[in-house]
Amino acid sequence: MTLQAAHEARLLTADHLPDVRRLLDADPVGNVFVSARLEVAGIEALSRSRELFGYWEDDRLVALCYAGANLVPVNASPPAQQAFAAQAARQARRSSSVVGQAQAALAIGQMLAPAWGEPRDVRPRQPVLAIDNDGPVPPDPGVRLVGTGEVDVLMPAAVAMFTEEVGVDPRADGGSALYHARVSELVRSGRAYARIENGHVVFKAEVGAVSRHACQIQGVWVRPDLRGRGLSVPAMAAVVRHALRDHAPIVSLYVNDYNAPARATYRAVGFEVVDTFATVLF
Repeated sequence: MTLQAAHEARLLTADHLPDVRRLLDADPVGNVFVSARLEVAGIEALSRSRELFGYWEDDRLVALCYAGANLVPVNASPPAQQAFAAQAARQARRSSSVVGQAQAALAIGQMLAPAWGEPRDVRPRQPVLAIDNDGPVPPDPGVRLVGTGEVDVLMPAAVAMFTEEVGVDPRADGGSALYHARVSELVRSGRAYARIENGHVVFKAEVGAVSRHACQIQGVWVRPDLRGRGLSVPAMAAVVRHALRDHAPIVSLYVNDYNAPARATYRAVGFEVVDTFATVLF
């Protein structure tokens, strides 16, 4: 099946940087992942690797799409969604999921199914939460930065979280070294937090994306035998305080709507719902 769009998506370059920032800054929480990639890599590198595309109406950039490990649309109207899906279907596939504002992500995922195959999972309602203060809960003083010598202590918990959340072991198909490198980088950059007891992680979370305006928490995990004992609320409160102090003035995350225990934890910590995402996993 060949996707057709009224206007094609076009590669973004350094000349477009002011307009790209205008779009991203309009929603700093929703766009934190793409903003972080832009700030870390730079638009020239994203252009060379063909990872950032735009959509114009009347010579004005109105939407963009990041096409890396995730396909992430930004401010994408239905015509822009069609253009981004057509572009993704044309080029060599590099994304394992479509993530973003619910309507756009679900629509693009559906358009891509003939080219990429049927999704292995669809998560249609993922509330996006944000907090910009310490909240009402005293933090757990045992939650701290993971030290650079503790990567191997963190790894079993990281693998368990990823496998539980995504449904795939990140070490499968030769991915062990790559995943170890990713976790190591989070530790080295001061973005991995955990409570470690007797050499084992009982709680962990990472700050997965950081922009000038916001950061996004990922990988929240409590050891299964300790769930339901009230550990997660003060632990998450500690992560929020660390993140506000060390990374950005707004802390965000998104969560599956059916994960009632997690949503109750985040509500108790003081997070508020600001948007709804969806994820289509291929």
